[in-house]
Amino acid sequence: MPFKLNQHRRRHIPKQKHTLMNWREYDASLRQRGSLTVWFTDEAIEGWRAEPRTTPGGQAWYSSLAILTALTLRTVFRLALRQTEGLIGSVIGLLGLDLAVPDHSTLCRRAEALEVPRPRPRRDGEPLHLLVDSTGLKLCGAGEWLLKKHGTKTRRSWRKLHIGLDADTGQIVAAALTTKDVDDGAAVGPLLDQVPGPVASFTADGAYDQEGVSAAVAERHPEAAIIVPPRSSAVPSETAETAPTQRDRHLHGIAEHGRAAWQKASGYTKRARAEAAISRFKQVIGDGLRSRTDGRRTTEVDVAVHALNRMLELGRPISVRVA
Repeated sequence: MPFKLNQHRRRHIPKQKHTLMNWREYDASLRQRGSLTVWFTDEAIEGWRAEPRTTPGGQAWYSSLAILTALTLRTVFRLALRQTEGLIGSVIGLLGLDLAVPDHSTLCRRAEALEVPRPRPRRDGEPLHLLVDSTGLKLCGAGEWLLKKHGTKTRRSWRKLHIGLDADTGQIVAAALTTKDVDDGAAVGPLLDQVPGPVASFTADGAYDQEGVSAAVAERHPEAAIIVPPRSSAVPSETAETAPTQRDRHLHGIAEHGRAAWQKASGYTKRARAEAAISRFKQVIGDGLRSRTDGRRTTEVDVAVHALNRMLELGRPISVRVA
């Protein structure tokens, strides 16, 4: 299967045009994303100090909410830890609050095991349509100046980010960070374990056409539809005539109506929203990880997902196709 359907003649396909129906509300939400009052909330101020510790050990000065607030500001505004410390101190000073400012060492140390809130189940109780995709994130390194100065080229290290997206709300409901050697299908189980609530369908690209993926979805959500395009060399199972599987029905639909018609009929076209979420992640957050250890990198990704979901809560664009 080519990278894109009809790849050899896609230049003749006209680009779709859309118009926004709620531009005023969406424009206001875009401005709110840069407002400190959105990220440095009254709840964070009230719960800034850590609760007294009842077990042996040192007393923490800052609550987990305070550390999360600081790391969220760092993520949203793309700051280093020392600049984050300065921003928090200036905000507290301008507000005239009697709160201690966490230093950069404390932020770095607490990020190792910080628990970031996970998305809550949908209010309507309806099962969600899960869209899964993955991308690569670069690790911080020596930088481009090393190549320019010494004329040497080294392989950049990177990690693989796996996300699970709610197709209806656009919220990232699951995220996992693995090494680059981990197969996409191996991350499906951990992603499904993070999903809050039932799943109506699981949609992913051809890289997830594996028996292990189908088994992981069926084990956790037996009623979920698995919408994964079979590979071009795929063959029906041995029980296709008597007890066809979902994959067998996909193969039959593609053979009878064509791949493009199957994509529209099965709802596979919604998978483009997962690619849009990855693009939004890299545009807003960045395409690299600043942390040095795996624990802090995991927290960095969780904080980024938490911030992106908060941005969506402020307002989403509602568009209709006009051409």
